[in-house]
Amino acid sequence: MLYYLFDYLEKTYQLPGASLFGFITFRAAMAVILSLFIATVYGKKIIRFLQKKQVGETVRDLGLEGQAEKAGTPTMGGIIIILATIIPVLLFAKLENIYVILLMVTTLWMGIIGFIDDYIKKFKNDKDGLAGRYKVIGQVGLGIIVGATMFFHPDITVKQEKTNPITGTEIVEQNPKREFYPAEKTLLTTIPFVKGNEFNYENLATWMGQGYKSYAWLIFIPIVIFIVTAVSNGANLTDGIDGLAAGTSAIIAITLALFAWVSGNVIFSDYLNIMYIPNTGEMTIFIMAFVGALIGFLWYNTYPAQVFMGDTGSLTIGGIIAVIAIAIRKEWLIPILCGVFFIETLSVMMQVSWFKYTRKKFGEGRRIFLMSPLHHHFQKKGFHESKIVTRFWIVGIFLAIITIVTLKIR
Repeated sequence: MLYYLFDYLEKTYQLPGASLFGFITFRAAMAVILSLFIATVYGKKIIRFLQKKQVGETVRDLGLEGQAEKAGTPTMGGIIIILATIIPVLLFAKLENIYVILLMVTTLWMGIIGFIDDYIKKFKNDKDGLAGRYKVIGQVGLGIIVGATMFFHPDITVKQEKTNPITGTEIVEQNPKREFYPAEKTLLTTIPFVKGNEFNYENLATWMGQGYKSYAWLIFIPIVIFIVTAVSNGANLTDGIDGLAAGTSAIIAITLALFAWVSGNVIFSDYLNIMYIPNTGEMTIFIMAFVGALIGFLWYNTYPAQVFMGDTGSLTIGGIIAVIAIAIRKEWLIPILCGVFFIETLSVMMQVSWFKYTRKKFGEGRRIFLMSPLHHHFQKKGFHESKIVTRFWIVGIFLAIITIVTLKIR
């Protein structure tokens, strides 16, 4: 809203300094500062409110050191993240931007699902919370919205660079700058370790015959549904010890903010030879507000935690990260960038599968890890929470660097 106010003041009265609001970098900086302020200052008030309402965590006895001390710690702290993200976006972003709208819908949609789950756990005394099938239905619903919007909305386009039809190399002018075709609707995406680092989902629909591009959504939307569901559940599984999910997600979000800003800037996408996607730069404001909210939340969530994010936060975080990656055509980098989420999810799948297999084969279930997800395995081995979280953050930073490097491997 402030963006529109200062845009009006600049155009009508040439107010000194008002033109700053035309710069994405300035608005992104203001968004992260405000979100940090909201999360740290008003976060404390929200925690007190949750304590007053006795929204405390009920901790199951898993035999982990220090576990009993966490009983009664306020949960539903994801509300802090959601508010600290949405308010700066409303003030500083272009609200008609389709990518911003998509991320706002994602935040509210997943936030509501997570809130219902936490509410049932606490106020209905049901430790299982919202039934798994209803969570999946919610995730699938969001996936359909995101996939359909990406495929059908006219403002979601890509500009591809022109190449020499004989050599396949770039057409370089005298300046020299890349020359682009007009913006077009396409399902082109970024994929690492292949020539050109690009892949078009439409190629998966060629078997449909003439006009196959019009039916490529039948393949694309299920893929989007899978990504949204997998990443949101991965974030949910990672949220098991103080500061792990929030810190890891902040590292991922900073990397995605860099990709979004570069992808939406014709000059830097040209220089770095990254896919140019018009209008995605505006997502940088949302992502930086999201980063500020996560870091501000960490102020209260680091060991020993004063508040837990609950499913209100973890499902929302995973949904936001998935949709950002899809929007900037970097979803195939998720296994690397979100490697911590991936490893945590994989550890659970391996543990459950092996236990069921050995129980059926030998009559006694056996385990690969002392406990899953993986962070609990290290707790069982005697590592302190703080050490586990710090090392997982280091792994997250390393994976973020690797993700950036993969875009230059062609």
